[in-house]
Amino acid sequence: MRSKKKGEKLEVRSGKGRQDESFSVQNSQCLIPRLRFPEFRGKEGWKMTPLGQLSKLVRGPFGGSLKKEIFVSTGYAVYEQQHAIYSDFRTFRYFITEEKFRELRRFAIAANDIIMSCSGTMGKFAIIPDGAADGVINQALLKLTPNGYCDIRFLKEVLELPSVQEKLLSQSAGGAIKNVVSVKQIKALPLRLPGTDEQQKIAECLSSVDMAIAAQARKLDALKTHKKGLMQQLFPREGETQPRLRFPEFRGKEEWEVKMLDELVDFQSGGTPSKANAEYWNGSVPWVSAKDMKQLFLADSEDHISASAVDNGAKLVPSGALLMLVRGMTLLKDVPICVLRREMSFNQDVKALRPKNNVDGLFLALLLTGNKNRLLEMVTIAGHGTGKLDTDELKTMVLTLPRSAEQQHIANCLSTLDDLINAATQKLEALKTHKRGLMQQLFPSPEEVKA
Repeated sequence: MRSKKKGEKLEVRSGKGRQDESFSVQNSQCLIPRLRFPEFRGKEGWKMTPLGQLSKLVRGPFGGSLKKEIFVSTGYAVYEQQHAIYSDFRTFRYFITEEKFRELRRFAIAANDIIMSCSGTMGKFAIIPDGAADGVINQALLKLTPNGYCDIRFLKEVLELPSVQEKLLSQSAGGAIKNVVSVKQIKALPLRLPGTDEQQKIAECLSSVDMAIAAQARKLDALKTHKKGLMQQLFPREGETQPRLRFPEFRGKEEWEVKMLDELVDFQSGGTPSKANAEYWNGSVPWVSAKDMKQLFLADSEDHISASAVDNGAKLVPSGALLMLVRGMTLLKDVPICVLRREMSFNQDVKALRPKNNVDGLFLALLLTGNKNRLLEMVTIAGHGTGKLDTDELKTMVLTLPRSAEQQHIANCLSTLDDLINAATQKLEALKTHKRGLMQQLFPSPEEVKA
């Protein structure tokens, strides 16, 4: 796809001027974005157009039309929510016969259709690519077939704008499982659009950013896969005392030792200072809770407490200690484990594991991470569906580890990979942030200056 030519500039509007607080389709027909490509400067503003005038909308068939008993091993594909969420059209779980496909032809997909997830994870869009399998959408999808008045790539970008998503989802009705608003409401959804030439120009610009994001995401996935495979080689399988791969200087050395976790660390509980005392929450000491435990190394936290809070019962653990979440909904799918980069405090849903002599903290964190499935099997369900890890059971968890020198060698090797993964993650987030900022400039908001 063509990207912006060298030297080609966008027009930058200051955004200053009279704002119409009573913005609506009727009183603000034309808008101009803050950034425009040179060939569109001075052209008319963007106009509001109902989605129903840009595409034909069809909601998937009622659930009774696609019961599991009618599915066959091969045939016409059934498109599901996962295809809209992940834009991956390589695999399908269900298929129907040609006879059933003809019966449901109204719900058949074609290349360049847009599908939208309509329940659970709502408002996710994907464009059906050329060569996609013939098939039909299920009841959890909405199909949009553009009528030629709008570039499909541009339309998808518009539908993913936060302001549009809010209209699609804010009116959702239902109980625990919500659904998208009615097809009638979606058809009436007003969208701001320029002419087709400008649509294509913007779509090409954003597509080039999407390609960079996708390439970086693949690089990140490859690094994570490499680390996972390396860990499987560097750590013994359950029940074994020798890894399949050892560094040259440790080959032929003694087998790894079998130890209980309680022999490797000292456990320490956390706590929450009184919320009623504002002085306790006006300090610089990091206070860790589940929301902070999203990466291996932890250098800071969202909340902080004061020295007086520490003096009155809050617990501190030193740099190098491990934190493990032992209570919370997160435990139903993951067991976060972090290594502290500095002295920190933590709440009662977290346990600190302070490595004993001859135990490398980073190695132990990686070893526990490699045994994540075993930890998940230990999680029980407490009140209100909250996950819980029993400390006594954790203490008796059996692990296999080498002498200190080999621990450090393995930790250093995997730490280098973690640095690469963190750098790749930051670059990916930077690209996503760049795209969000670009879209804020390329698409007008209701507060933009009228044409």
